[in-house]
Amino acid sequence: MTAKQFTLQLNKEIADTEEKIEDAIALIALDSLRGVVRKSPVDTGRFRGNWIVSKNAPNAKSSEVTDKNGGQTITKGSGVIDTFKMDTDSRIIIQNNLPYANRLENGWSKQAPNGMVALTVAEMQRKYRNVLI
Repeated sequence: MTAKQFTLQLNKEIADTEEKIEDAIALIALDSLRGVVRKSPVDTGRFRGNWIVSKNAPNAKSSEVTDKNGGQTITKGSGVIDTFKMDTDSRIIIQNNLPYANRLENGWSKQAPNGMVALTVAEMQRKYRNVLI
C-alpha cells in the first residue's frame, strides 16, 4: 500500500467514523425527544406541543402549538435533528419555554409527578451507557 492509498483509506475511515458518531447523536437526541414528549402531562396539549428542538443555541420563543398525542412535535423535532452535522453544529437542544415548564418538571402535575427531563436523562444514560462512555 502506498502512502497515498493509506491516506485515502484513513480519510475514508475518518469520514465513516464521523458519520457513525452523527448517527449515534441523532439516535440519542430523537430518543430523548420522544421521551420528554411522551412523558409530558396533557390537558390541552399545549405543553406537549411546545417541546422545541434547535441546534447550537437555545430558541427563545415557544411554538404555541397544541399536540395532544405528541406526534407532530416529534416529527418537527426530528427534522431538526436529522440536519445535525458535527463539522458545523456544536449541540442539539431540546427545550420547553412555557412559563410553567419548571413546575411540571418538579412534580406539579399528578400526570407527571417525577417530571419528564430527569426521567428521560436517566433512561438515556442506562440505555446508551456503552455509547456514552
